[in-house]
Formats: sequence, structure tokens, C-alpha cells
Amino acid sequence: MDKIQYLSQFNLLHSLSMEDLIEMDQLTSITTIPKHTIIQTPETFSEGLYFVKKGKVRLYKLNAEGKQYTSDILNEGNVFGEMDIISFGTRDSYIETIEESDICLMNKDRFELFLIQRPRFMMTLLKVLSDRIISMNHLTQNLALGNLHDKILHALFQLYDQFGLESDDEYHRIDFPLSHQEIANLVGATREAVTVALHELVKEGVIKTGFKTISIHREKLLERNIT
Repeated sequence: MDKIQYLSQFNLLHSLSMEDLIEMDQLTSITTIPKHTIIQTPETFSEGLYFVKKGKVRLYKLNAEGKQYTSDILNEGNVFGEMDIISFGTRDSYIETIEESDICLMNKDRFELFLIQRPRFMMTLLKVLSDRIISMNHLTQNLALGNLHDKILHALFQLYDQFGLESDDEYHRIDFPLSHQEIANLVGATREAVTVALHELVKEGVIKTGFKTISIHREKLLERNIT
């Protein structure tokens, strides 16, 4: 029953009744994967739709020189994978656990039948796919056109949307450990360039930093039209 209660909290499953959740529970198999484990590479891709039940995973790609670029970070309730009729665009990605994670795999044939029988749930799924496309297009535009400072701030704002903690202070901490190298992977820059840029942003009062922690001044980011 604990598994069913958790599934009811998934963003995709808000439109499902308890009866639907019980059936959905029967469609999944759960695997616990240790921290810093590669779940998928472009060469090992296998068709399937996955839910992150617990933990966090990172999606990234490599350029010709082997440099990593983080395209997304998923936490509890997020989805990745591809089926015949559904694609989250993760086929060519490396997928790695950031921390120990419980991953649910959907049975392909039974899940497709499940979707056909529930048009409301299908509409919810289409909205999630549409939002992901819009988000990725926005990210691509910011990475292509912005300077390094704006790229970093945009990436931090996106992480704040996912992992931000509310605060009475003017700064809001991102509840996610971030090294300079991890930020460099997010924006496609060198660690050295990111370190310099972060120091400059601290001086401007836009962010505060600690050991693998960053807090953003949300109002100042909005003033700079960073969303």
C-alpha cells in the first residue's frame, strides 16, 4: 500500500483514482540503484518508461572531446525514457544516479493499454511532454544567446524551481549540493571560468555561496529577467 500512496503523489498520476493507482502499481517493477551509478548510456539504451520514486538522477551528454553537459536533473516523481508512442528525448543521454535512487519501470504493452483506456491521463501526459519541450527550448536559447553570468543564473533559477527552500531571508537556498564543476557541466563552460563568474556574482549580491551550497537572491534574478 505504501507504494500506491507514493504513486498517487507523482505529477503524472494526479488524475488517477485509487482503482487506477492499484492497477498502475501492478504495472511497475522497482529497482534500487546505488549513488553515482550509470543507468543508461546511448549505447545501452533500452526502450521503457521510468519513474523516479526516490532519489535524484542526472541526464547528460558528451561532446567530441568527452566534455560533459548536464541537460536535466530529475527528482522524485519525474519521468524519463521512451516507448513507441511516448518519448521524453532521453535515448541519446547518459543517465546517472546522483544519490541512491528507487526507479520504477513500466511494463510497455500494459502501460500503452492503460493510456488508451484513460484519455484524461493521456492529456496530462501530453501536457508534461509539452512543458518539457518548452523548458528545453528555453534552456537551449539561454545557453546559446546569454553570456556566462546569465547562463549560470538561468541554470541556478531552474534548480531553484525544483529544489528551492522557502526562506524569510532575501536569499533562498537551493537544496541540492553543487560543486563548481557540476555548474560548469550545466552551462557547458570550464570549471575555471565558472569559478571566476561565481565570485563576481557574489560581489554583485545576486548569489551567496558556501561549501557545495548556493543561495539566490530571487528578486535580483527577476530584475535581470532571469526566469
